[in-house]
Amino acid sequence: MTFFSPRRAFLLAALTMASATAWSQAYPTRPIRLVVGYPAGGASDVAARIVAQKIGERMGQAVVVENRPGSAGNIGADVVAKAAPDGYTLLLGTISLSVNPSLYPKMSYDPVKDLTAISMISSTAFLLVTNPNAPYPTTKALLDAARARPGSINYATAGNGSGSHLFTELLASTAGIKLTHVPYKGAAPAMNDVLGNQVSLTFDNIITTLPLVKAGKLRALAVSTKKRSRVAPDIPTLDESGVPGFDATAWFGLFAPAGTPRDIIARLNHEVVEAVKDPVVSARLLELGAEPSTGTPEAFESFYKGEVAKWRKVVQSAGIHVD
Repeated sequence: MTFFSPRRAFLLAALTMASATAWSQAYPTRPIRLVVGYPAGGASDVAARIVAQKIGERMGQAVVVENRPGSAGNIGADVVAKAAPDGYTLLLGTISLSVNPSLYPKMSYDPVKDLTAISMISSTAFLLVTNPNAPYPTTKALLDAARARPGSINYATAGNGSGSHLFTELLASTAGIKLTHVPYKGAAPAMNDVLGNQVSLTFDNIITTLPLVKAGKLRALAVSTKKRSRVAPDIPTLDESGVPGFDATAWFGLFAPAGTPRDIIARLNHEVVEAVKDPVVSARLLELGAEPSTGTPEAFESFYKGEVAKWRKVVQSAGIHVD
């Protein structure tokens, strides 16, 4: 009979740890795949490519962006959630990753359990905008009108469960007002009817709306973030415009499959943080309306779980469903 002595167990554990450390120090030894759950050319795809190029330069291996669009980012996220946890398959996560668990109760993966956070990359404000001819020159005027005539003010969105829908429902619940939802099949037709003054207002990404505001085609009432946006510092926040505590942002961040070794997560986090610090990368993100924002894996994990809880409350309170 062979006895497995404590000394032998200790030596085996030490050898295993040494082997794992040596392996992770060699990482990466081949190209890394960065999955984006949206089509090429969109904001998430562009942000991914900007950061991927710099990370690849720093790590000495290409970071190849792979587009897997469909189901509000679920298809791409599912690919990463089920990939080997070895640091060679990553996900460019967006706000949809925190909303989808509430909108899609029968998802094929659990993003909270099956993915692990690496770092946030950037955050993007939404703008609350109206047609210049609408009788709401300020957020206060809008809130006063909504409280005087509940449900009389219409708002356009890109469809049920879209960012424009969720942000406006969060506004309604936070401010204690009732607005009437007018869903469209996409952001473009929704914006067209606001521009044509068929619908009073909408919430949309600052990169889409700010040029229209500057051209005088839209009136900006407020930004969605707690702090004013660097790309539009003259526009007040909702928090300072009569909706205390309002803070909502679209965001980009990197995730890996759950179970990825912590030293690999730490290495990736370091490279993301340094890449986003690069002046060229930061400038290009700001051009997208995305404010560079990084931090530790633990901070991003906490933020992400908070986002899941926040949007679950909004979805349930508003009774939002997707087909």
